[in-house]
Amino acid sequence: MKVLYTVVLLLAGSLLSGASDRVAAAEPSSSPPVVATGSGRLEGRKEKGLEVFRGMPFAAPPLGSLRWREPQAVAAWAGVRKADAYAASCMQKPGIPVAAGGTDGPLSEDCLYLNVWTPASGTAGRRPVMVWIHGGALVLGSGNVSLYDGTALAQRGAVVVTINYRMGALGFFSHPAIDGSDSSSPVNYGLLDQIAALRWVRDNIAAFGGDPGNVTIFGESAGAQSVLALYASPLAQGLFHKGIAQSPYGIPSHTRAKAREVSEQVATAVGLAGADATAAQLRAVPATRFLQLGEKGPTLAPGFIVGDRALPQPILETFQQGKQARVPLIIGSNSDEATVAEAFGVDLAKVVEKLRAAKFLLRKFYPGVADDAQLGREAMRDLVFTAFARRIAYLHSQSTPSWRYYFSHVQQGLRGKVPGVGHGGEIPFVMGTGEDCDCLVVPFTAADRRFSRQVGDYWFAFARSGRPDAANAPVWNQDGVREARTLEFGDEAVLRKDFMKARLNAFIAILKMTGALTAR
Repeated sequence: MKVLYTVVLLLAGSLLSGASDRVAAAEPSSSPPVVATGSGRLEGRKEKGLEVFRGMPFAAPPLGSLRWREPQAVAAWAGVRKADAYAASCMQKPGIPVAAGGTDGPLSEDCLYLNVWTPASGTAGRRPVMVWIHGGALVLGSGNVSLYDGTALAQRGAVVVTINYRMGALGFFSHPAIDGSDSSSPVNYGLLDQIAALRWVRDNIAAFGGDPGNVTIFGESAGAQSVLALYASPLAQGLFHKGIAQSPYGIPSHTRAKAREVSEQVATAVGLAGADATAAQLRAVPATRFLQLGEKGPTLAPGFIVGDRALPQPILETFQQGKQARVPLIIGSNSDEATVAEAFGVDLAKVVEKLRAAKFLLRKFYPGVADDAQLGREAMRDLVFTAFARRIAYLHSQSTPSWRYYFSHVQQGLRGKVPGVGHGGEIPFVMGTGEDCDCLVVPFTAADRRFSRQVGDYWFAFARSGRPDAANAPVWNQDGVREARTLEFGDEAVLRKDFMKARLNAFIAILKMTGALTAR
């Protein structure tokens, strides 16, 4: 399973395309909206018929003595604070947005900010709230990039929130000088940041026209894994009421023992005395130093750490025991998830060769696929993504409504050029950012725009009512214990029964036998 873990470790997840400081022009003749929060008053902008607030703090800057601590309350301010520009993104390796065709925005440890798009502020609205959690293998990403712009969903009637959270060694860390011998002390600081953002939403979103009693969390890749972690976290209970997990991956979480081992290696790598480093020494290390460890440096990405108050046991184990949040869930994956592995230099044909003992079985599951690279791509997709989504959906459906999808709708301009919908390829269809975002390789066609509106109809309907009942679209029946149902988003949305049943059951059995779905 080392190959499986290595492949998923490489998943970038967030696409991070587009400039993080790219915003629409404000409407010149309008007075800017002002909203009062629990910490003070904030002034946003009016854009495209919406009120938009950017760079709002939901926790104190995690600097100095607050590094590797639970997020703390924001200090109140007097007067009106500007909220018309994105704040810094959390610390990560620079250059990722540049590689994707955008620009690097500012990076800082002072990054616990969120953004809100709303049709209108004020407490009379009580609109459904959609909180987006970005992906990026828990080491990169931002709620500020144009791919995640909330305009289209807000124009439907949602209040859209995008958030930042600590990542990498600054977000997931266990060292004896920091958390001592207390087995429940925090180590998943990035997950705690997400919970703090949801508490901010609970306490403040009504002032932006949102309903704190109708909050949907949704995210892709590590953001989808975060959605499932929040379902499993006792600390997040009651803070959200629905969830959508787009392409979560089936890899093990980390035990505290493993996290401590890696964190001590990190301390050594930044020039300290490993396990003997003091808290003061660790907190004095410049944040940029943690980003200079290189790709072969010690890392815990892209899994969470099991064993603190935020995540006391593995995600799958929580679902198996029925201890997860009993709120509706949509979960799914794409038709070419594993292509991202090739982008990072993973030879999928060699992966198949290493799985030669199972090669005969793989050929039975994928008749007509003669090429080892294609066989590896499809097997990796189903082993890491499709089977995991099926398992979670099955477990959740035993007590709570759940819906499963499979996204195979390739952009018109990419057809014949790519083998399927890659990791993150559904995001512009969901967010509605394919209309005017410069973050895509090719722009949306009119057909893509129509399909995007249908996908958005399903997501918004689910956020509004807890059921993905889109008007003038196929009925999306729940995934069931007795009958597996999957809505395939292909050229059209089509409901399929027992989709990939034999193949996925076999892969789920393999994952169980190898222990890939338990903490390690």
